[in-house]
Amino acid sequence: MARKDNDRKDNERTGEKKWGLYAKSKLPASDYVINPYVGCLHGCAYCYACFMGRFNGHKEPWGTYAEPKEYASMKLPREQKGKTILVGSVTDAYNPAERRHQKMPGILEALQGYGGHVEILTKSKLILRDVELLRQIPDLSVGVSLAFCSERDVKIWEPRASGVSERLDTLRTLHENGIGTYLFVAPYFPGLTDLARLMAWTEGMVDRVCVENLNLRGGYKARVLELIRRQYPDLLPLYGQVYEKGGGAGYWKGVEEELEKRNKETKKPVISYLYHEKIKKQ
Repeated sequence: MARKDNDRKDNERTGEKKWGLYAKSKLPASDYVINPYVGCLHGCAYCYACFMGRFNGHKEPWGTYAEPKEYASMKLPREQKGKTILVGSVTDAYNPAERRHQKMPGILEALQGYGGHVEILTKSKLILRDVELLRQIPDLSVGVSLAFCSERDVKIWEPRASGVSERLDTLRTLHENGIGTYLFVAPYFPGLTDLARLMAWTEGMVDRVCVENLNLRGGYKARVLELIRRQYPDLLPLYGQVYEKGGGAGYWKGVEEELEKRNKETKKPVISYLYHEKIKKQ
């Protein structure tokens, strides 16, 4: 107890905040989460996590900062068997700040001793830097998030993330190195996401495909709809119907039917995350 008190007093004197490696997850598909940064530099226009800016003390706009966490301990959860730990639930662990701060190598070394399942979710080719460390984690799956087929669309919505070809190459390289991979089509943009093409492009590279809908709420709804108005004016009636006129349930039901159809046509599982309240641990 005395040591903990001394650590706390030292932190107060230096103004530093020390973190534990993991936190318990509120997500139904994971038990624990690791987010090595406060904030993220990918600058995704649709980022649901932008509300976190109200609580972390940063005055800068979300998407323009990424503060590396200093860990008081790299201790893993006591309960591990049958448990999933997800890296990157709020911020991408391989966002551009990782090039400088290099938090992930130490985290991956710690996770080599994890007795449960590890998942990493990213939209960055930077993860390839750590291939050899990834290969040392016994039960690992890496998801690469990709919702667009066009480099132009990526630049509009995810300006500082890796491009389409870079993410496809990331999946290919990870798969060739014996690392479990999946395509995370998230968020699924009405009128923009071409699921059939994305699945065709990643054939033979991934073990499964997961799909999550674009869920507009809070302060970023207006930002997303304004980008649709400026960049894709022909899609504005569709977005008005789905997000402002109560037509969302019908639209996503149609997407769900498409996923069920593709699930029957393909050998790889196609998992729907369209309705968050129905998500089950896979």
